[in-house]
Amino acid sequence: MAIAKFVRITLFLCFILGCTKNTEQNPQENTSDKKVDVFKIKVDRTGLSESEGIIKTSHGVITFKFYPKVAPNTVARIIQLIQSGFYDGLSFHRVVPDFVIQTGDPTGTGTGGSGQKLQAEFNKLSHVKGTMAMARTLTDENSADSQFYIALTALPHLDKKYTVFGQVVDGLDVLDKVRKGDKIISIEYIE
Repeated sequence: MAIAKFVRITLFLCFILGCTKNTEQNPQENTSDKKVDVFKIKVDRTGLSESEGIIKTSHGVITFKFYPKVAPNTVARIIQLIQSGFYDGLSFHRVVPDFVIQTGDPTGTGTGGSGQKLQAEFNKLSHVKGTMAMARTLTDENSADSQFYIALTALPHLDKKYTVFGQVVDGLDVLDKVRKGDKIISIEYIE
């Protein structure tokens, strides 16, 4: 009898006070809800996807395409993060002129990520201006997570040492305008 009364009072208080399960998602969690079948992504003769990623910044739009055949797991994860809104509002925490711009860290320090490390998918793609690849620690090839960089020039010394997963196809001029601390307004995936 006492337990039933306790349950009724608890339910009543929860109804009055709004005790409901918190359904607000942390952008670092539950980002793998949608499964992406990268093998269904159509590619052109160079291996670039027909689908695009659109990065909106205060300096303009950066459009890129993916390399799903040579980096399938990385492409799938990046698309999942994009679709979850993970990158929206994140800053470019690393900007080195004539080298790279880097983003994907929710802490803005260069040490954070989504919490899901990826196996390296090194490939033969060259680093040219606009190449997109996964950042990682120097000591662990399989430490890439959500941080990626975009090459601002040819970087042959990085070839085959980082997972190249995409290429900027429009907005190369925007890359040179990005400064440390600039934020990504949004990234959209268009099939």
